[in-house]
Amino acid sequence: MKFKLSLSSVCAAAVVAGVALAAPAAHAGVQAKTKYPIVLVHGFIGFDNILGAVNYFYDVPGTLRNEGATVYVASVNPSQTTEFRGEELIQQMKQWAAKDGVTKFNLIGHSHGGPTVRYAAGTVPTMVASVSTVAGTHFGSKVADVIGANTTPGGGFDQAATAGLKLISWLTGNKTTSNTDLLTALGALSSEGAAKFNAKFPAGAPTTTCGVGPDKATIAGNSIRFYSFSGTSVKTNGWDVSDAILAETAKYFGSEPNDGLVGRCASHWGKVIKDNYTWNHLDEINQVLGTIGSSSPDPVAFYVQHANRLKWAFL
Repeated sequence: MKFKLSLSSVCAAAVVAGVALAAPAAHAGVQAKTKYPIVLVHGFIGFDNILGAVNYFYDVPGTLRNEGATVYVASVNPSQTTEFRGEELIQQMKQWAAKDGVTKFNLIGHSHGGPTVRYAAGTVPTMVASVSTVAGTHFGSKVADVIGANTTPGGGFDQAATAGLKLISWLTGNKTTSNTDLLTALGALSSEGAAKFNAKFPAGAPTTTCGVGPDKATIAGNSIRFYSFSGTSVKTNGWDVSDAILAETAKYFGSEPNDGLVGRCASHWGKVIKDNYTWNHLDEINQVLGTIGSSSPDPVAFYVQHANRLKWAFL
């Protein structure tokens, strides 16, 4: 069935996405020298790095550091609930804070990393200066809805996909590999799962359907900035192996603008800076191998630009 091909292919693409090493910095700058460190948080089927060398956010951490930023890259389970991943993130934030004397963080999450960073903000708001989400699955994904509804628990596809996800987790050195589970993650990424999560963590929510939310929200007396971004293109580069895969998953959205895995409106949270970049879901993290569309904006430059936005926001 088509949905089976789509998810297994996406799993494969996620692994392929990590085969290149981040390029060394060319010069030192200050564009991304933020007051508070930046934390990058990956999404579903994602990783911090593979075998300590291959970055999920391809060429992003090194470039940000080269432009003056202090950057941490979180390692959370690639296939679990938002709350589970969020607790992992919080523990790492506490460790970084204790080790380096950090008081607050600028959290940036891609895909399922979007709700994950919102969980952290809602749980330890004193540690969060800002929440930025790139194609965040705030209102779920139609791909998760369809695949979850058509996957038999304990069936061949479920077991094979979960095994693949556990391999990704193991390669990253994540300490919760045994907890990796396909259907658990799909439940969190579904429209229903997202709605339940949003009821518990509403800060920054859009005030109208497909609208925008506040650029600042107060949680337990702490003011936190919220930003969101997303793409609405699917086939952007004929040399990119992931484009054909995302073209298949994009069909689940019908006529709704999407990036292949997340709908445009579903990505809205807080201040929507831009929701129609000519990127697909992997272009947003400069994958696969940086092969984005020739006329598309540079994703790495985008992260530097946003870091500069955060720099000026907290002067």
